[in-house]
Amino acid sequence: MRTKVAIIGAGPAGLLLGQLLHKAGIDNVILERQTPEYVLGRIRAGVLEKTAVDLLDLAGVSERAHQEGLVHEGIELMFDGARHRIDLQELTGGKHVTVYGQTEVTRDLMDARNNAGLSTIYEAEGVQLEGIDTNAPQVRYRQNGVEQTLQCDFIAGCDGFHGVSRKSIPADVLRTYERVYPFGWLGMLADVPPVSDELIYAHTPRGFVLCSMRSETRSRYYLQVPLTDKVEDWSDEAFWDELRLRLGADVCKTLVTGPSLEKSIAPLRSFVAEPMRHGRLFLAGDAAHIVPPTGAKGLNLAASDVGFLYEAMTDHYLERSDRGIENYSQRCLERVWSAERFSWWFTTLTHKFPDTGEFGLKMQAAELNYLIKSRSASSALAENYVGLPMRMEDLLAARA
Repeated sequence: MRTKVAIIGAGPAGLLLGQLLHKAGIDNVILERQTPEYVLGRIRAGVLEKTAVDLLDLAGVSERAHQEGLVHEGIELMFDGARHRIDLQELTGGKHVTVYGQTEVTRDLMDARNNAGLSTIYEAEGVQLEGIDTNAPQVRYRQNGVEQTLQCDFIAGCDGFHGVSRKSIPADVLRTYERVYPFGWLGMLADVPPVSDELIYAHTPRGFVLCSMRSETRSRYYLQVPLTDKVEDWSDEAFWDELRLRLGADVCKTLVTGPSLEKSIAPLRSFVAEPMRHGRLFLAGDAAHIVPPTGAKGLNLAASDVGFLYEAMTDHYLERSDRGIENYSQRCLERVWSAERFSWWFTTLTHKFPDTGEFGLKMQAAELNYLIKSRSASSALAENYVGLPMRMEDLLAARA
């Protein structure tokens, strides 16, 4: 089998890239080691920057996101028991974010790909990338026990942190940077109305809390917990009790509880791999970088990687230019490190660290107070939260 672009991974990054390339007339095949049901079963992020929504528009898969997504023009910071609103729209000249679950984005992209009759190979085992530093790369894999080879011009590694793509770059070429945080997030999904119309980021003496949602009837809550905790340690009742203790009576006047649909603990880390391109292989999304979820940047960074890679591929095939290919890693990493900085800063500001000490707590309090009292500081938070410019607006407008 032969295609122009072999995409490894059928998560939102791989599916979005495949749909964008299809719309541009560029043939592609997606290989995924899991089943479609497994991919859809992943419970992940739900806050989309405007750039991510613009790319869904360009891919022709944004109808449900516009109909069902919740437009949020602000967020709330809570500390010392008081809530403070950051007006994203007013501070950024009209920008906002859209709350729409990653699972729904993935479902929309899967449906579009299926409806177009495009090739997605699920349960592809033993994937190996070969010849990535030549002009004739190929992907070997097994399907139903039979060895297969996919020949291609380029390979897009969208297969996540544990995938094969990053591992295929020679060790003497790849450089990685990592920070592992000494806590995790215990997340609960429940079919109950959100406690607030906007997200609440709470810094409390008992640890961080995020009050989020997926819709007006489905809520997603997170508690900072030690890395030694297990999901089995937390009954639904224990989760709701701890949430009440951290949020306080005033916020919890509107708290509605119910049985969990899903509970999980996610460790937090910051991770970047450089470069994001080696020969004919391009890394995108979690294959190249991980951010703490505090800043809601994971899915949005993956989308911007895809945007830059889509531009590189259309430049190559439609404009006969390799400028986008040559600049891909540099352009992505500039945005990646900006998002890493913001996510690290926001995590450091809002979480309770084991070694913070009394001085550290005072510094967090001073920083939070400055943040809400200074328009410049609030504006810096707002512009990072809604997403820094991607500098491909002209491309989006021209190819819409």
